[in-house]
Amino acid sequence: MALDIDGTLTAVGSNDISPAVKAAITRATEHGAVVVLCTGRSLVGISAVAPQLPASYAICSNGAVWWDPALDEVTKRVTFDPGPTIKTLQALLPGAVFAVEQTGVGNLSLGEFLPGDLWGATTQVTFEEMAVPTSRLVMRWLDRTPAELAFAVRELELPGIAWSVDHTEAWLTAVPPEVSKGSALDELCAQLDIRVSDALAIGDGSNDVEMLKWAGLGVAMGQAPAHVQAVADEVAPTVLEDGAAQVLDRFFAG
Repeated sequence: MALDIDGTLTAVGSNDISPAVKAAITRATEHGAVVVLCTGRSLVGISAVAPQLPASYAICSNGAVWWDPALDEVTKRVTFDPGPTIKTLQALLPGAVFAVEQTGVGNLSLGEFLPGDLWGATTQVTFEEMAVPTSRLVMRWLDRTPAELAFAVRELELPGIAWSVDHTEAWLTAVPPEVSKGSALDELCAQLDIRVSDALAIGDGSNDVEMLKWAGLGVAMGQAPAHVQAVADEVAPTVLEDGAAQVLDRFFAG
């Protein structure tokens, strides 16, 4: 059972999970479900959410960082060189700010993000100091809308990475090539000998598309944009209606 966090278990940017959603996930584990938190957040970013849930695994940074809650350790971490991507985006998007993840610590930042944008300790650095291997690069285009960003990058090619744009903020996330929530889940399920046909995934964002297409049952949240809903097998009620709980209760009620 693969669960996105922002927009699925919590309102975007919040760490608060409703009692109904917590109860539904707990019931699922009592029925034998393996719960995997699958998020674009960094490892530091899930620190306030993971303790609220009986998760067996966490896949962070859109698939680039795996964390085992029982062992409290990173079990896999994939990195890439963010330098070329930063240079390309700087030329295309004047005023953009960038941050590279320091797994388990925080971020190195090139420019000033908005309050609450980044998790953990943030250190302002130069481009040269920032161009170090990382699992996750994020970019905010300041004073721009999500629609403006989506239009600006509509024909953009960024070789050597996998990337997605957010539908609620002018925000881009880049991770190593061929890394996604879907690819990470496929590898994890193979290790656990779980059939893809038995996998349920719930999400709401562009970075959930591969995960929803991969799962035996992919469910998009009710507020998800049209292109995300289009790849899902079904659409749940919105996060404000505890849509994830309503889906889970169909399979794990009682």
